[in-house]
Amino acid sequence: MTNALYPKAKQLALGTGLGLAAGTVKAQLVDAAAYTYSAAHQFLSDIPGGARVGSAVTLANKSVTNGVFDADDLTFSGLTGAPSIEALALYVDTGNEATSPLITYIDTATGLPISSGATGGSVTWDNGPNKIFAL
Repeated sequence: MTNALYPKAKQLALGTGLGLAAGTVKAQLVDAAAYTYSAAHQFLSDIPGGARVGSAVTLANKSVTNGVFDADDLTFSGLTGAPSIEALALYVDTGNEATSPLITYIDTATGLPISSGATGGSVTWDNGPNKIFAL
């Protein structure tokens, strides 16, 4: 699998908006052995709880410039006994996982995968023109 924007996020971005700049965007680590990306998935609740590893991290210093989304690199901690972590999903946190829209599934960022049993890890966004992603 390569990085992919969820189609429902594209639809929302082109319609009423995702709220990337003003909303609370979080990154959730994902065990790809327990979750398979689907273009039909729309909300965080579509990723089973057993596939989510550790606590989600809020993206800091987000920016949207010329259709490019970026934020500070991420640091995850408290992953005691975690399985191998191959991916992460970005979503806008509404406070309810059944209404928190998924944005993108990322499995090729620097720092992924995170080894089984690791207590933490870092993910570094691309410094090229696409940063986290570009529309």
